[in-house]
Amino acid sequence: MSQTTAAAAAPLLAPATVGRTAPASPTDRATKRRRVLDILDARGEDSLLLTTHTALTWYLDGGRVHISLAGDPIAALLVDRDGDHLVTFNNEAARIAAEELPPGVSLHTVQWYGNLHEAAAAVGHSSGGNTGTAATPLAEAAVANELRAARQQLLPGESTRYAHLSAELAGIMTDVLSTARPDTTEFELVSALAGRVVAAGAEPLVLLCNGSSRSGFRHPLATHAPLGRRAMAVVCARRDGLVSNITRWVRFDAGTSEELDAEARIAAVEADIFDATVPGTRLDRIFAEIKASYVRHGFGAEQWEQHHQGGPAGYAGRDPRVTAAATDTVVLNQPFTWNPSGPGVKIEDTVQLTESGLTVLTVDDRWPTTTVNGLKRPVTLQL
Repeated sequence: MSQTTAAAAAPLLAPATVGRTAPASPTDRATKRRRVLDILDARGEDSLLLTTHTALTWYLDGGRVHISLAGDPIAALLVDRDGDHLVTFNNEAARIAAEELPPGVSLHTVQWYGNLHEAAAAVGHSSGGNTGTAATPLAEAAVANELRAARQQLLPGESTRYAHLSAELAGIMTDVLSTARPDTTEFELVSALAGRVVAAGAEPLVLLCNGSSRSGFRHPLATHAPLGRRAMAVVCARRDGLVSNITRWVRFDAGTSEELDAEARIAAVEADIFDATVPGTRLDRIFAEIKASYVRHGFGAEQWEQHHQGGPAGYAGRDPRVTAAATDTVVLNQPFTWNPSGPGVKIEDTVQLTESGLTVLTVDDRWPTTTVNGLKRPVTLQL
């Protein structure tokens, strides 16, 4: 092909020192490739083109394929019967080869002004008959449900990386929020959180904060407003492709009786959701339980409409958000972030469903907790 050329075996213009080692596990990657080949077998196809951040970081087992957090991936990957073929722009290839490329993936380049998807579709070796023309690969969107199912059950290496990220994120929340004061501004708080997240080698995908003057907003982008007597902070951070999510509250007084009551009731809603998150249960059934739980705990029949309720987590913030139309089935070793909320209250942690039940991943033992239905759950930090 004129646009795409195979990269040399050695990294292009490799730096003298390597700042990062690709996190991929050869064993986990082999399992992922088998899962994708099973999808191709079921569809009677010979190749699949992966083009989204979620699919690429999952299949590459943690390889970073972004430059701008708001931009498209700077790579596309063709999975065919002969192997895995990653295409990236010529100005990205050296770093990709040195720091992101797992063993067994061939690297190809296209000029920075070229078309990644066209180049990746043409680089495979599957052919249509004797014409020598490469077969059109299956588009990722055509098997979105199958790929999501393939991502559900985290493999051992992924589970370890996810647990480490989540615990670090919880520790960052404790460190930063414990130093907050009523006159700290929302921007100052999220700036401190962002700095710590980046220092941990992660990308802050979502940073939210509301002080007491803005407590009615459920997705509160930060402002110059001071925290006042009470504040919420939310962080969604990504490392090695995996996204961990957490919400924490801080308060500078004893809290009102109404606040304390609402905090206990929203934790009870979450406990009901946790009880419903068992292997073999469909997401739409859990969604029905969420709606019923809001009523049961005094939040009203329409409360679920005021904010999304979370869902499976992992290589996307929610994969997918749970709705009445979500029919995926819960499996063991699947991660979740549920985030029930009410007026002025919200609770959110990243958890994983294991053989022994739900394990909370975003845990820092320094944060105050209460026991809800046998599980330690965070309460508001009072300073």
